[in-house]
Amino acid sequence: MSIKALTSWHWNWSDHLFCKERVASLLEEADIHIDGGRPWDIRVHDPRFFQRVLAETSMGFGESYMDGWWDCERLDELIYRILRHRLTERVQSWKDILAFLQAKLLNLQDVRRAFHIGQHHYDIGNELYQSMLDRHMIYSCGYWKAANDLDAAQEAKLDLVCRKLGLEPGMRVLDIGCGWGGAAKFAAERYGVEVYGVTVSEEQAKFAHEICRGLPVTIELKDYRTLSGRFDCAYSLGMFEHVGYRNYADYMEVIERCLPQDGLFLLHTIGCNASSYHGNPWVERYIFPNSMLPSIRQIGAAIEGKLILEDWQNFGPDYDRTLLAWHDNFERGWAPLRDHYGERFQRMWRFYLLSFAGAFRARYIQLWQIVLSRRGRPMRYDAPR
Repeated sequence: MSIKALTSWHWNWSDHLFCKERVASLLEEADIHIDGGRPWDIRVHDPRFFQRVLAETSMGFGESYMDGWWDCERLDELIYRILRHRLTERVQSWKDILAFLQAKLLNLQDVRRAFHIGQHHYDIGNELYQSMLDRHMIYSCGYWKAANDLDAAQEAKLDLVCRKLGLEPGMRVLDIGCGWGGAAKFAAERYGVEVYGVTVSEEQAKFAHEICRGLPVTIELKDYRTLSGRFDCAYSLGMFEHVGYRNYADYMEVIERCLPQDGLFLLHTIGCNASSYHGNPWVERYIFPNSMLPSIRQIGAAIEGKLILEDWQNFGPDYDRTLLAWHDNFERGWAPLRDHYGERFQRMWRFYLLSFAGAFRARYIQLWQIVLSRRGRPMRYDAPR
């Protein structure tokens, strides 16, 4: 071996040791050990993991798991400890800076990109979602206050939404981001209302048409910005995360023009504790393109002068339990899906579900149900719980 080659090898090895020590030191603050024996400890299979994580932070962490460079028995507990101890605030990569600049300079959720999320995430196969979700196919947080299983938690959530809106037979209701039609079907069958739902996913629209056949439910493939007409009330369950901070005010203007003077709107959304302008880079690339979570300040600014706040409920911990139920269903139902999606997809999806569960457990992100009125209710609004 030449002196040059020997020197190069020695430098790379020293660099590797430095990265390993740095990562190990950070993780130790959250009581996480490298190659430890506890469920939340990381077992490293490829020593390049340490450099990749420091260089690419969240992107490198998620991608290296997808590539099989490391494993963890309880990913949800690992992420919970990382976020609870705010370790993500201690490291930053050029990809994080690039994501921030891109979001500040561009409207990543403009109308030209409206259908991208549907194609990338929601159109990847109804069989996947049928194996993972409850019998109503609801892809948002369940309400576990008095529920013991996923089906009951989602029914409780849907009923909570309907009661908060005060649905009565004959009402015309707008469902923004209607998913696979489960909420529209529930409201039409249980409360006798007429529902108009919109989605940017072709597969969701087809599925919703089928399950709502014979009911007073209309489903259209449409971006929220093109909505018109008047509805007695409206709701949106887990769609606002795709709107983007540049479009929050426009979104609320759509709500304002679609409601009567005393009409109610229920916004069910994941939220973050501090204002941001872009999403997690790994989540944006692999799960929800051009997504971001709103903050209280951003929502408040968007509704100011347009809508009146009637109620704000946070049941973020319920999403932890919902995600664990989805993960259990996904793993149990994986065998018939394996040949179509492959092992890397399985690891990606597992990382997605369990890292979000850990994030909610750490209270790093929240789940809000917000009730807004167009001009304020004349009588006091008492929200059901």
